[in-house]
Amino acid sequence: MKPEWSHLPNTAHIDRILAHLKARPDRWSAARGTARDAIMALVAWDDCACVLDMPVDAVKFMASNEYHPAVLLLPAVLAMEEK
Repeated sequence: MKPEWSHLPNTAHIDRILAHLKARPDRWSAARGTARDAIMALVAWDDCACVLDMPVDAVKFMASNEYHPAVLLLPAVLAMEEK
């Protein structure tokens, strides 16, 4: 059965966030709403998935300049950051 969002352009990125959330819940423990916000950004803005692949500092800069997708995706970028 396909997920309800399978028709969206950012399906792979939504699935990526959900998979990471399931595999590493400790990285998302600050707020489960973070994952929801990231998914909502990916649903609302078809062209924002590239933010997930940017360095954290770049996303922080974009968020500080009130680029709304970056504001919503920053916590996800931080949670999925490889350390």
